[in-house]
Amino acid sequence: MKLGVQSYCFRGFKDNKVVARMVRDCGLDRIELCGVHCDFTDVSKFRDVIATYKDAGVEICSIGVQGMNNDEKKERNFFEFIKMAGAKIMSVDFYPETVPAAYRTAEKLAGEYDMKLAIHNHGSGHWLGSEQILNYVFNNTSPRIGLCLDTAWALDSRQDPLHLAEKFGERLYAVHLKDFIFDRAARPQDVILGEGNLKLKNLLEILDKNSFSGEYIIEYEGDVNNPVPTLKKCVEAVSKAG
Repeated sequence: MKLGVQSYCFRGFKDNKVVARMVRDCGLDRIELCGVHCDFTDVSKFRDVIATYKDAGVEICSIGVQGMNNDEKKERNFFEFIKMAGAKIMSVDFYPETVPAAYRTAEKLAGEYDMKLAIHNHGSGHWLGSEQILNYVFNNTSPRIGLCLDTAWALDSRQDPLHLAEKFGERLYAVHLKDFIFDRAARPQDVILGEGNLKLKNLLEILDKNSFSGEYIIEYEGDVNNPVPTLKKCVEAVSKAG
């Protein structure tokens, strides 16, 4: 397992040198970079951002979540960044008002750059949050487009992340390892992996059984000003469960 972390966990820190050091402090050396830490529309900044992480011994394994809106000129920059970083996967979102044309543009660029795109399911309020719609999308797109399974947001949608991992095995390209508990109003709260509603050990067993070779990305959005201690506990939880 190559374990990484989502840079949104460090959204309280805008300096990429600081973020890279914090990734290493978590015991990790891989990151999925989000828009908080890089303007993916400004090609002039790409080399400096990539070099900052490389110099710190941190690999950029993915970027996202990137909105795909059938804007080829803008979206090509996303692919250029991934190519320069040496990554192969991008977590993405689509918008109902721009599909299916947005699928076709995304497939075209993914094929040109030899990349995979992984739809991030973002909870009960997200149109791509259910098994039913994801199944429809995958039946109407090429294998260039698959799933970035966010385990906590699946729980928020009343979807079983273990079932989704099984069902979409061949189209599962990344996993956001994230855990929630819910209050009486169904509001979610981030917790250490395995201490909420996520059956972490069972999930890792399913992924291992299915020879999952995509990205494992830890995501914990609590403790904005001091995320490292809890992220280290998440890393330990994955290690113990795996």
